[in-house]
Amino acid sequence: MLYNSTRNKDIRLNASKAILKGLSDDGGLFVPESIPHIEKDMRTLAGMSYTELAYEIMHLFLDDFSEEELRTCISSAYGKNFDDPMIAPLSYACGSYYLELYHGPTIAFKDMALQILPHLLTTSAKKNGISKDIVILTATSGDTGKAAMAGFADVPHTKIMVFYPHGGVSDVQRLQMVTQKGGNVEAVSVDGNFDDCQTGVKQIFNDKAFRDEIGGKGYQFSSANSINIGRLIPQLVYYAYAWCSLFRNEKISDGEPVNICVPTGNFGNILAAYLAKKIGIPIDKLVCASNINMVLTDFFESGIYDRNREFHLTSSPSMDILISSNLERLIYFISGCDDKATSSFMQELADKGRYTITEQMKKELSDFAAGYASEEDTFREIKRVYDETGYVIDTHTAVASHVADKIRAKLSDHPMIIASTASPFKFAGSVVDAIRGRDKDMSRDGLSMIDELETLTDMPEPEAVKEIRHAEVKHDGHISISEMKEAVARFLD
Repeated sequence: MLYNSTRNKDIRLNASKAILKGLSDDGGLFVPESIPHIEKDMRTLAGMSYTELAYEIMHLFLDDFSEEELRTCISSAYGKNFDDPMIAPLSYACGSYYLELYHGPTIAFKDMALQILPHLLTTSAKKNGISKDIVILTATSGDTGKAAMAGFADVPHTKIMVFYPHGGVSDVQRLQMVTQKGGNVEAVSVDGNFDDCQTGVKQIFNDKAFRDEIGGKGYQFSSANSINIGRLIPQLVYYAYAWCSLFRNEKISDGEPVNICVPTGNFGNILAAYLAKKIGIPIDKLVCASNINMVLTDFFESGIYDRNREFHLTSSPSMDILISSNLERLIYFISGCDDKATSSFMQELADKGRYTITEQMKKELSDFAAGYASEEDTFREIKRVYDETGYVIDTHTAVASHVADKIRAKLSDHPMIIASTASPFKFAGSVVDAIRGRDKDMSRDGLSMIDELETLTDMPEPEAVKEIRHAEVKHDGHISISEMKEAVARFLD
């Protein structure tokens, strides 16, 4: 299995080298030259544990890893660090199945991939004789930062620096990052939004002179964002596991498809569902759910991607994104794997902030449906689900839940799986306000609200929250966008 750049098919790397690079030198993202197909039938896969299923799917894409190497990475990633032996359990409420992806150490879905990425990365370095220390640069809208820092903390021969938007993450998200222990980690807040942080990281990656400079000091860059295929491929597993769980529990018949609704920001999580369908997992529609930063909803409805719009800070901050990086991979696939066309679209986005796909490409989007939830919709959905069933969901999951409920009548009558991407405790203030029917107040999103949520719902406080209550703040850096490269240089010195 070789990987091309979305912007230049002549760039071809095996999986371990693509993982090490993170981002192609031409600014493109790595994609498999061809999409493999699962080798075993779904009935057989349904009898497997999460780790067994992970191997069956991941070895299709990471075939330059030996079986022993890949199984070791998987077993190291998914174990007692998750608080549920199922790893990704399903809960039923209000006519949908909620795929709980927040049982890892940082109580967000990013753990599902970022617990294994450090193992894939360090194994890739050994396989390729890399003697340089690997420097992870990551932009985060809230959850990736902590999950990446936790995954890479004190991993030998690695360093990680995380940039997050100042004032653009929840209190719990911020505290999780700024209290992270580890001699090789750093978190810095940036004056700007997530798109600014992400663009700044990409510019650093694409700065050849700076890469050469840090290379001379014994470092090389890589990424922990979902632009890294080592982060993307593990995400296919939980969609396959969700189908297997329903089949095992006799909720669906052999071969029966499901619909999947994903709260979407940078497009990596729903792209993984798209790839899961392509490898043969029975999936019908992929529902892309946005908050009021609805650039993706507009794209799927019109074929026009336009980031030239007002940016909104919402109660679902991990989705407050106007430049969805992983959409580039979908553009590549629906263009017939046309690297020149993809490069042209991305140049238009950089120059004009918008591009329009062709009519033929729009036809290739038939796997998708899309919708959005306003802030009022989000809060009403949290209350509706709680009042009707006692089940508690966070703000991001509520966006998807609202969209799924609204769009259900337009879809085929298959079970709906909603990707539940974060613990309600991560956004306790918003969740409590919604359940109590109070006006939204972002300033209430602190640790005191966790106590109120625990009392209100009788849900136990997760260990990840207990850890930050009295933890020492270790990272208090605050910079402008223009200072990001300088901050990286200081960190490495």
